[in-house]
Amino acid sequence: MLKKSFLIFCLLMCSVSANAFSLSDIDLSIPWNSSSGNSTEEQAKYLNKVKKEDLKEEYGRKKLNIHQNPFMTVEEYEMLSAPKDKALEEIPIPKPEKPSDMKYVPVYDYELVRYNNPPGSPEISLTGNFKKRRQQNAQGIVSPDYSILVYPSIYYYYKENVVACDLFVIPLEQKGNALTRIKKANVMHRLPDPILSTGKVTEEYGIYRTLTPVDFNIDGTKLLVKEKIGSNSDGIWQTNAIVYDFVSHSSYKLNEIRDAIVYYWQEYKHLNLNDVRWDIYPLGFEVKNPDRIVVSAFAYTGSVPVFLGNWSIDSKGERALLLSLDPKNKVQISMNGVKMIRSGVVPPYILEKEEKHQKYVEKQEAKAKEKEEKAQIKAIEDEYKQKVKELDNELKIELQNDKIKEKIEGSTSTNDAVEKIDEALEKAKQERLEKEAKAKARQLAREKKKLEKEQKLLNNQQTEETVPTQ
Repeated sequence: MLKKSFLIFCLLMCSVSANAFSLSDIDLSIPWNSSSGNSTEEQAKYLNKVKKEDLKEEYGRKKLNIHQNPFMTVEEYEMLSAPKDKALEEIPIPKPEKPSDMKYVPVYDYELVRYNNPPGSPEISLTGNFKKRRQQNAQGIVSPDYSILVYPSIYYYYKENVVACDLFVIPLEQKGNALTRIKKANVMHRLPDPILSTGKVTEEYGIYRTLTPVDFNIDGTKLLVKEKIGSNSDGIWQTNAIVYDFVSHSSYKLNEIRDAIVYYWQEYKHLNLNDVRWDIYPLGFEVKNPDRIVVSAFAYTGSVPVFLGNWSIDSKGERALLLSLDPKNKVQISMNGVKMIRSGVVPPYILEKEEKHQKYVEKQEAKAKEKEEKAQIKAIEDEYKQKVKELDNELKIELQNDKIKEKIEGSTSTNDAVEKIDEALEKAKQERLEKEAKAKARQLAREKKKLEKEQKLLNNQQTEETVPTQ
C-alpha cells in the first residue's frame, strides 16, 4: 500500500514539473521585426544599439574606477584587496599630534653625531616597562655611507626570566638628506632575518645575553658588536667581541683576544685570570690599522679595577697584539658610524611658517589631483564619443553597402551581380575616403587660420608694449 502511494506521488510531481517548465513559457522571439521587408537593416540597427550599450557600460565603469568603484566586479575587488608587501610601503616622518585646542606643541629638533664617542661607550638602555612589554628596540647605528641602520631588538621571557637579543638591518632610502633618510627608517622596512642573534637561552634561570653595536669600520663593510652575558642576580659574567662582515654575510667571534690576555698574564706576570673576575671592553677600529679591533681589559680584584692593557686583533680573530700596559697611552680609535639625537626644540615661528607652507602644498596638491581627475574623465568621455561615432559610421557604411547590393541584385543576373557589387562597393569606399580627406583638410585649414589669428594678436600686443609713450 505504501509503495503504491509513493509511486502515485512521484507521477504527480513529474507532471507538475513538466507543466511548470513547458516550452510555451520560453520567449523565443527575436528582438527585431522579421516580418517587415527590411529585416537586415533592423538587425544591423539592433546590433549597433547593443554595442553602444556595452560601450556605455564599459566607459561608465572606467569613470567609476577613478575613485573607489562601488559597482566593481569580484575580480577587481580581489585585485584591490590582495595583501600588499608592507616593506614596500612609504612611511612618512612621524609628527607629534596637535590637539584642536592647542596653539603650539613643542617639536624636537634633531642632529647627527658620532655613535661611538667616546670609544667603547655605546650601551643598551632599557626602559622601566621593558619587562611588562617584553620587547624593546634600542638605539641604532647608521653606516658611514648612510645606506643602512642596524639596531638591537631585546626580548624578555617571563617564565624563564631570560633576556635575549637580535640585531636587525633597515635599508635607508637613497633620496633626501641624511637626517631625513634616518627619520624615515621604520621597522616595517627591516630585513626579515637578523644578522646576529643570541637565541633564547633556557639552560639556567635568570640569564641574559645582549648585543650592542660598537662601531662600523671606515668603509662600512664590517660592524663591531659586543655581546654581554650575565645573570640578573650577580651582574655581567663575560663580554665577547664579534665582527659581522656585510660582504661575506658572516660573523667572527674574537675569542682569541681573551685567550691571548689570559696567556700573557699567566706567562709573564704569573697571574691566573681564571681565578679572578675580569672582562674586556671593545673600543672600536684602530685609526692606523683600520682592519684591527682595539679592546681594553680590566680585572676586578678590589674596589678599584686593575688595568690589564690595551690589546688589538684583526677582524678575523688572528694576530692578537699587546699595545700598551699604561692606561695613559691612548690608542687612536676611529669613529665612523652616526646616530640621531635630540638637539633642542624647533622655535614656534619656524613651526608656524612650516604649517602655512604645508597647508599651501596640500591645497596645491588637492587642486592638481582634482585637475588630473577632470582630465581623466574628459579623456574617457572623448574616447567614448569617438567610439560611438565609429560605431555609427560603421552602421552607416553597412546600410549603404546593403542598399547597393539590393539595387544591383534586383536589376542584374546572378553571374554579373558579384562583380558589379564589388565594383560599386569599391567606388563607394573611394568616395568616402575622398570625402573624409576633404573634411580633414578643411579642419586643418581652420586650425591653421585660428593659430595665425592668435599669433597675429600676440604680435600686436608685444608691439604695443614695446612702443614708448610720448
